[in-house]
Amino acid sequence: MERVKITFITILALIIGGAVNMGIIELNNVLFPIKGYDMTKMEDINRAIKTFPVWRFIMPFLAHAAGTFVGAFLAARFLKRRAKLAAGIIGAVFFYGGYAAVKMIQAPLWFDLTDLILAYFPMAYLGYVLGRQQLLKAENTPYTASSN
Repeated sequence: MERVKITFITILALIIGGAVNMGIIELNNVLFPIKGYDMTKMEDINRAIKTFPVWRFIMPFLAHAAGTFVGAFLAARFLKRRAKLAAGIIGAVFFYGGYAAVKMIQAPLWFDLTDLILAYFPMAYLGYVLGRQQLLKAENTPYTASSN
């Protein structure tokens, strides 16, 4: 039964982390639309990205980092056992997605390297550490009727 719980929470954390990632990407498209390009088509993305100023790369990086962080945080927060493994799996899955994006999207090398090096495994580890702290804090807090 413990394996089922670990698997379920890991998958749920991946889904929620992915939703955070896509939410930030979509918010970026709404707040800063790119005129003249259909950003749902890979050819247009690759043509548009060559015209991007540096600030346009901030939101995609934040999306990747935040999605990974949230997924790992949730796994570490709600799993008593195997939380580090779950956070590592989440970091690896997001890293694989980032690597696939690097292969498809012709972003500048500096962005690809920054994204792959900083947005996935470091954020998964940070999410694990902070999620673990929250779990330990919650376990050490005595339950009283006034804390509802």
